[in-house]
Amino acid sequence: MRKLFYVPIIHTSADMGSVAAQVEEKGRAMSGDEAWNRHKQTVAGFWEAIARYFDALDVNGCQVYQDGLAADGALGLRIVAGAASQGSPNYQLVKRLVERGARIVTTEDAAIVLKEMESIKAIANARTLAAKSWAVLKYERMKKKLLEARDRHIAHTIDSTLERDGVLFVGAFHNIIPRLDEDIVIKEVRTRERVAEYQKCFYLRQKQDRTKELATYLMASIE
Repeated sequence: MRKLFYVPIIHTSADMGSVAAQVEEKGRAMSGDEAWNRHKQTVAGFWEAIARYFDALDVNGCQVYQDGLAADGALGLRIVAGAASQGSPNYQLVKRLVERGARIVTTEDAAIVLKEMESIKAIANARTLAAKSWAVLKYERMKKKLLEARDRHIAHTIDSTLERDGVLFVGAFHNIIPRLDEDIVIKEVRTRERVAEYQKCFYLRQKQDRTKELATYLMASIE
């Protein structure tokens, strides 16, 4: 029997590489300091709960599939270590899993990921409103197709490489589970729909009571 721990994740600024500062600045400007700080506390609590859950598991021999990771071996480990050193709680956890006997697997197609990252950088680095609007328009036109292409590739990778136990860390707006082989038993560490709903409510600044309820769920201990 093959088993996959499915972790729908919330990205942090530290995951965004060269555009991290712009992401932080935009988030703070959009929501205000108080709301942004609460959001960061929620995300930190979310990752602490995820880490506690995996710290209690035997992960020796577990295969790790990571959103955005297009390498394994020595290069993949350098990427993980570099992102961990930049403060990414996601990659810090992956690094600890590897140190405990897990192994990373090349998860994504580098060309697809690069194309998406270039679009995001173009938006973040645009110097005029017209340039930013054009960059956003171009990205919105291709975003759905890029997401679907990434989902197909990730699912195929897991189907063809998962041997026994694995864990997938992937953004909550991805939809991988329906694409996986039926023989793979899925353990949702957090419910994808609720993680995605929290992010929608927060970034759209809607349903504040629901946002608080979902934040409590994200930070709660995982059974």
